[in-house]
Amino acid sequence: MNFSDTEIVLSIMKEAGYGVTTDSTSADVIFLNTCAIREKAEQRIWQRLTELKHLKSKRKKTKPLTVGVLGCMAERLKEQLLDKEKMVDLVAGPDAYRDIPRLLHTVHTTAAQAINVALSADETYAEISPVRYSGNGISAFVSIMRGCNNMCTYCIVPFTRGRERSRPADSIVAEIEELSRNGIKEVVLLGQNVNSYNDLSGVTDAASLPPAPIAEGFETVYKRPKVGVSFTELVERIARIDPEMRIRFTSPHPKDFPQELIQLIKESVNVCKSIHIPAQSGSTECLARMRRGYSREAYVNLIKNIREVVPEMTLSSDFISGFCGETEEEHLETISLLEEIRFDTAYMFAYSMREKTPAHRKLQDDVPEETKKRRLQEVIDTFHKNAFLKNKGEIGNVHLVLVEGRSRKSAEELKGRADNNKKVIIPDTEAPDLRPAARGGGDAPIPRDMAPTKKIEPGDYVVVEIEQSTGLALKGKPLGITTQGDYWNNKEQWNKWISEKRKK
Repeated sequence: MNFSDTEIVLSIMKEAGYGVTTDSTSADVIFLNTCAIREKAEQRIWQRLTELKHLKSKRKKTKPLTVGVLGCMAERLKEQLLDKEKMVDLVAGPDAYRDIPRLLHTVHTTAAQAINVALSADETYAEISPVRYSGNGISAFVSIMRGCNNMCTYCIVPFTRGRERSRPADSIVAEIEELSRNGIKEVVLLGQNVNSYNDLSGVTDAASLPPAPIAEGFETVYKRPKVGVSFTELVERIARIDPEMRIRFTSPHPKDFPQELIQLIKESVNVCKSIHIPAQSGSTECLARMRRGYSREAYVNLIKNIREVVPEMTLSSDFISGFCGETEEEHLETISLLEEIRFDTAYMFAYSMREKTPAHRKLQDDVPEETKKRRLQEVIDTFHKNAFLKNKGEIGNVHLVLVEGRSRKSAEELKGRADNNKKVIIPDTEAPDLRPAARGGGDAPIPRDMAPTKKIEPGDYVVVEIEQSTGLALKGKPLGITTQGDYWNNKEQWNKWISEKRKK
């Protein structure tokens, strides 16, 4: 979300007459866009503010510097940020970005500090066209909703970003249509709880609408809302915009995976077969203290259902080690869940208590730090062991890889991601051009040995045979440049060709 928020702020600042610079020594204003989910992230901001304090002091008489803190930490620690040794001039919460030019004017004309951390019930920045700066020209983030209603006991998000509100579907579709015209090949739909998206903007009689569906075995702490345009309907509309544009989404909640969404992922060639499903713990008792709204059994059954419908689906997840009251037995249940599911990617952290959260008010942060660190390392080790084995199993498989750019480790290699979100490294070389345009149209795929060759470039879809697994990345040989539609229409032929090649 921070990437998306930064692009929104850039658009607002550009409209106000400011330009972007990457040189902090020449900047008139420096913003730190912050996260408050974990203590470590906040510590990095305090460290950066200390560095900027010295820069402010150095430039005080020559070119005064204005420092602003934006985002979740701004809302959570507003008083501390303004009072602590006057390191910050401006504080703006996640719903106050439109007000930044006015806040800057106040700072510059009165020499006073300025603050706006008010949470909004309807702000989605729907009509603001983000200034794309953080991407690679291939992928783009699109924020579709903000806030969260789930109130998990460990989480600060509902208190820093407010309640859920969704952008109108038409504005999202219009933004993605523009991205398609600009050559973007992949969009990532963003939201704190992205699959609870619910657009009621055109609804006049919400009472007559059905309630939002919920996955079997799951529950919520709030009344299920009436559904206007659901997340499944939104993804279906977006998938029709451009068959050559991949669609991903993050971060969902397990409860909001109705069967219709799983089926849509299966049937849509451009909706990636890779989803993030945060588990947080493998213990039913610990999940209850976290107020996640499901048991271990319900979570496992959801995963089984997804894999039955979409066998090639890859899964990522989140895990917290050392949550309040976590016993050694509960920790071992998390280890066993990792062994059972064998996730492809995981984001793993030691628990850090956040003020304002239900856990801060009602529970004790009673797991010693050393125990948290040990348990976290065991979780990390278990994940890496299984992910490494899964990646080894990819050797010999064929994937369609969207090339993103040059590898950071070698000037002679390119990097990209397969449909299943696995990182793939290929040589920087030429490959047979099998796209319909190269064969003059028509449905029949051209034989590889008769196709013209083309240098592989960022934005190309390349069919890759995986030859090597290196940790969490894969390396492979490019077999040809194609299109997304052509690849999936001829997937069986690619597999048959590989099989025959092996026999020889």
